[in-house]
Amino acid sequence: MELVAEVKDGWEIQPWNNVLEVRSGRNQKEVLNPEGKYPIIGSAGKVMNYANDFLCDEGTTIIGRKGTIDKPQFMTTKFWNVDTAFGLVAGDQLDKRFLFYFCCSFDFQTLNKGTTLPSLVKKDLVKIQIPIPPLTEQKQIVALLNQAFKAIDQAQQNIEKNIANAKELFQSKLNAIFSQTGEGWEERSLGELGKVSMCKRILKKQTTPDGEIPFYKIGTFGKKANAYISKEIYENFRSKYSFPKVGDILISASGTIGRRVVYDGRPAYFQDSNIVWIDNDEELVINEYLFHFYGVCNWNPSKGATISRLYNNDLRRIKIAFPNIMEQKQLVPKMKKLNEQTVQIKLKYQEKLNNLEELKKSILQKAFNGELT
Repeated sequence: MELVAEVKDGWEIQPWNNVLEVRSGRNQKEVLNPEGKYPIIGSAGKVMNYANDFLCDEGTTIIGRKGTIDKPQFMTTKFWNVDTAFGLVAGDQLDKRFLFYFCCSFDFQTLNKGTTLPSLVKKDLVKIQIPIPPLTEQKQIVALLNQAFKAIDQAQQNIEKNIANAKELFQSKLNAIFSQTGEGWEERSLGELGKVSMCKRILKKQTTPDGEIPFYKIGTFGKKANAYISKEIYENFRSKYSFPKVGDILISASGTIGRRVVYDGRPAYFQDSNIVWIDNDEELVINEYLFHFYGVCNWNPSKGATISRLYNNDLRRIKIAFPNIMEQKQLVPKMKKLNEQTVQIKLKYQEKLNNLEELKKSILQKAFNGELT
């Protein structure tokens, strides 16, 4: 499990077990105190709560034990890490930031032992080989990496701002379309267009990991299904209960509100209450026009204890302005073109972000091969 076959003169290679401590996280219940002074940190490095005690000092690098295993975090404060995160405490031979940057260069996915959820085990981590220059050289490398990454991070922030600006411009142009008034335009609530509908509830025992008919839950909506139902249940429920027509706009009503999928008629089933649609007969508003409206409307969902939820009444009361059917059909191509232009801009910026990530990897590789000058 060596990182490099050879190292620069004056460097050595050591397993983690010899030069650092892999400190396992612990259950937060024994120290949980919302008014405590020490953050409780999970695998993604986010503050989950606060504690009245700590497990690791500042300067510790966090890596995920479960879940997010490939995003190391450098901590600048004392903290308590829960059992989904490891704290890496550098020994005397290692500069703390040097260890962090090494973790940024290492592909922890190669050690993944999870099946459905990524997972690392301590016995693998302690065997990782790390190249170790003299401490003075480590500090020089860290200074160079700090300088390079500061410039790259600033460039990334600028690009992300440009992406946000492009999205905001697109939404403002769409909003201008939907806020028009005048002869031939009217305003109705979505509840006046059709009934809020959802599929019949599917019980967990009725699903299988593979099978005939994909069953989309809120987590797989618009993605690849990871659960299936039998053709018998599908045919029975489809014939007896609410089911979308081809062209109906399915929307997510839980978590990330307003994700849209146009039902294409292929055999599939959708999670009740979390995925809903307006049973629109297209007499007042065509579905394509409705699809673009959903992209910019203010859902104003009800706030739950942990996640937002779009209840049926929330959806029914949303107002939509629209012209006659003929003008709707003229507006839809314009909205499509706006969307395509925005997507192209975002793809262009995303390519630049990807290039910067590759640049980071290249710089890190040079750093730990002794080639960074």
